[in-house]
Parts: sequence; structure tokens; C-alpha cells
Amino acid sequence: MLEGSILQQLEASHRHSTRPIRFGVYYKNTLVALCHALEDHILADDSQPLVITAFQRGKWYLQEAQRYADIAKSSRQIAIMAAPDAGFAEHPTSQLPNVDLVALKPSDPVAQEWHLIILSSKYTAMVLCQELSEADYGVGGRPDSDLERKFYGLWTFEPELVRETAELAIAHIQKYNPELAQKLLAYDREIEKGAIASEELSAVVSLVVDYLQTGQEELAIPAAIRHQALDNNLVSNEIQAFLRMAQLMDLADIKNPQAASEVATLAETLGQLLDLPAWQIKRLKLAGLLHRIDPLQKAESIFTAGSYPQYQESAPSCPLTCALVPAAQVLRKMSRLRAVAQIITHQTEWWDGTGQPAGLAGDEIPLESRILALVADFQWQVNQKKATNQNRQEIFVQALEECRQQSNRFDPKLIDALSLLVMGLQQGLDLPLMTPKVSTGMWLLDSRWDSHSKTSEMSSYPQ
Repeated sequence: MLEGSILQQLEASHRHSTRPIRFGVYYKNTLVALCHALEDHILADDSQPLVITAFQRGKWYLQEAQRYADIAKSSRQIAIMAAPDAGFAEHPTSQLPNVDLVALKPSDPVAQEWHLIILSSKYTAMVLCQELSEADYGVGGRPDSDLERKFYGLWTFEPELVRETAELAIAHIQKYNPELAQKLLAYDREIEKGAIASEELSAVVSLVVDYLQTGQEELAIPAAIRHQALDNNLVSNEIQAFLRMAQLMDLADIKNPQAASEVATLAETLGQLLDLPAWQIKRLKLAGLLHRIDPLQKAESIFTAGSYPQYQESAPSCPLTCALVPAAQVLRKMSRLRAVAQIITHQTEWWDGTGQPAGLAGDEIPLESRILALVADFQWQVNQKKATNQNRQEIFVQALEECRQQSNRFDPKLIDALSLLVMGLQQGLDLPLMTPKVSTGMWLLDSRWDSHSKTSEMSSYPQ
């Protein structure tokens, strides 16, 4: 990591914090797909964002110059940092009134970085990275193919992190153009720092996944280099997009900000008590992390009766064909997440058949959906009771009893299994929170997910 670079400054500021930044390694083709998706969302949006970029060298900017002329029409201001070469300053885009070029010195570490920072009133996003050094590449050295180059860094939608990085970038621009830096700071302050717009974020994530899936075709990557490593890098980032959105949904709920991690941990443990196979537990864990992804779900309780009346009449009784709730629908963009989308969709079914969206009853409800519904409600009950200053044992017992009293909603055999888990918690069982390293999503993948939803395996479990 280059000393004095924006990436290094950001890492240093979080190195000893409670939330250190977790970086990943990305192929260039993945980063191109990510940046194009975020840039094209600017074209489709009306929020007129502030955009700050770094292109490493002017020749990379020239490849995107005409594209940025279009982006400028939908942006409040664009600041582009790059080394002044290959006609960088002569292109017509650089003459637009809301486009400013910052010609970096060749010795400037930021001249070796690749950044895209977007600040709008509706959402924030950024890609922040720098290429691996010769030593990092190892004995093989730099790859012959440009698209196989690797970059170290991160991409995120998290508002606080994006704004902090934007301030670091503006401070760097201050060294070259104080007047521009002041203008960018003024624009930054004008942008309303409101709540996360769930629908907007969902649209951005959907576009990111689309571009990651089609990136190889659009970039015309030769078949000779389209090997497993590049494919895995793209797929991993598709999953990261969903995980990042789910994390922001949790952060937006100040009353229950760890719901996803706690539900995923409880679901995994309950799955182990039921002796489910490893691939099914992994899928259940991912469903737990994503279970609040739908922006229509209420933060105080995701199981409110009547939450999805618009789907009840049209939804068939078969879980395979049931219409998905809006944000779960986007999960179907990935074949490996279709089963997870089904689990999330049917978490609001009730054991007696009065739930939604399909009115499934008993064992018709996918097993993982039944588990997810129960542990999510249990987690919510526990979280609500934490404020009462009761001891740990009393909270668990009362939360379990609340679930037991809802026999029309929950599978009674699963409540018995949850009782065993609560006994363990009362006796000091520690369930470490599942905090996935979002910079890589490959740990979540399972080759068995490539097949269809395995409904026969989902609808039964050991007695």
C-alpha cells in the first residue's frame, strides 16, 4: 500500500478502530464492471451527484472521456485526478463547465490509484483501489493480459466511509487546486445527509449484479484467459453487492443494528441441532444475513400480518412459482441465490396457513423458511427485552415463551429444537456473531447450489 495514497490514509485512520477496514483483491475486469454499473446509474438517476475519480494515468481516462461527457450532464460536479499524459487535458470533455481535471505529479502516490467516489442525496458509492506491486504479484510477475491485472482495495455503499474518503480526496486536491477543493467541499455540504434510500440502493445493487454477470461478454475477454479465477472474482463480488446492501439495512435500524449477524448465527446453530447437511446450513446462514433485504419490511418486526397483501391473491400455493417480494426478486439474478430468494420470500408464511405471500401451511413451507422465521422472531424478542435490564437467562426464557405462544405461526418441532438451544444459552453457551469478510463472498458458495431448489430436501428434516 503506497505511503500517502488515499487508500493508505483511509486504512490508517481505521487501523485501530472498532471497525477496521477489510480490503480485498480484485481483477481489473471486475473493477471495470463495477465502475460502469455505478456510472450508468448516475445516467439513470436525477440526484445530480458529486463525482470524484482517479484514473491512474491519462490514457485510461481517454478511454472513458466521451462516457464522462454524458455522465457530466447528470452530475453536479466531476473532479478527475490523473497524471497528465496522452492528451488528457486536450479532450473536449475536460472543457465542460462542471468537469475539472487535476493533473497529478508522476511521483504522487494517488497517480497509481483507481477511484470512483459518488455522493448524492439518495445514495453513496465508491470503488477505491491501487494495483498490486511487483513484489505482490510474486514470481510470476505482472500478467500479460491487461484484464488479469490485480488491484488491492474495497468498494462499498456505506455513507460514512464514502464521505470520509471523499474528504480525503478533496484534501489531496487542495494541494493542487485550492479553489476547486473549496468548491467540492461546498457541494459536499449541500448534499443532504439523510437516511438510506432503500429503493435507490436496491436499484444500484441490481445494476451492479447485472454488469458483473455480463461484464466478460461486454469487455470481450478472450476465451483463453476466461479461467476460473476471473469467474470466481466476478461471482464473489455479486454476492458482496447483496451483503453490502443487507449491512446498510441493518445499520439503518438503530434499535436492532446486529439483527442479520445474530439471526444468521442462530439459524446456523439451529440447523446444526437438526443435523442438516453442511450445504443446507451454509444456504440458511446466507438467508439469515439477507433476511431483511426487502425495503418494504418494517424494521420493528418483519413478520407483521398483512405486510404483503398485493401478492396474496396472485401468488400460487407452490413455493417454486410464488411471486417474490420486491427485494428478494433481485436475488434471482444469480442462479446460486434463487433458493435463498425462495427462503426469504416464504419466511412470512404461518404454520396454520394464514401467512403470506402464498398461504402455505405446515411442511409445505420450505424448512429453511420455517427456521428463519422462528429465529428472526426470537432474536427480535431478545433484542426488545435487552432494554428491560433483566438478566440473560430471564430474557431467553421469556423470548422463547413468546415464540411458543405463537403455535399458529411456528413449526412446533422447531420450537422444541429452539428450546434446546435456549437451554444451552442459559448455561453459558457462547454463539460468536457471524461477521463475514465482505471483501470476499466465495466462502458462501457451494457447488450444489447450481442445481435447482431441492424442495424435497427443504421440506423434511430429522425427527
